[in-house]
Amino acid sequence: MATTYDFPSDLLAGQEELHQVRAELSALLKRLPWSVEPLDAFSDEQGWRKVERPASPGWTDDEQAEVEKLRQREHELAVFVSTHRFWAQIAAAERVDARMGLKHAHGQPPVSPEAG
Repeated sequence: MATTYDFPSDLLAGQEELHQVRAELSALLKRLPWSVEPLDAFSDEQGWRKVERPASPGWTDDEQAEVEKLRQREHELAVFVSTHRFWAQIAAAERVDARMGLKHAHGQPPVSPEAG
């Protein structure tokens, strides 16, 4: 059975927000035109597979600002989670397992202190 870790609430909250920010950024990037700058359509059949892109109107200043804001927040959260003081309590050999546990902890109910 996998080890269960008692993650601090701020680390859990940071990881959950990181999941949310990444999902929001991914959804936004899927909605935006393929090119940040306005570009004409093109087709290339010379490579190993055919590549086609429609004309891109580019991103608006607001869209660029929103992407930048989300990327900055994603970076802040990734640094917070990966450098959290909690990781110093975990033996080096167990950190990968603990990190994977944290990534998937958002779908599990918190463990109550009375349980055990």
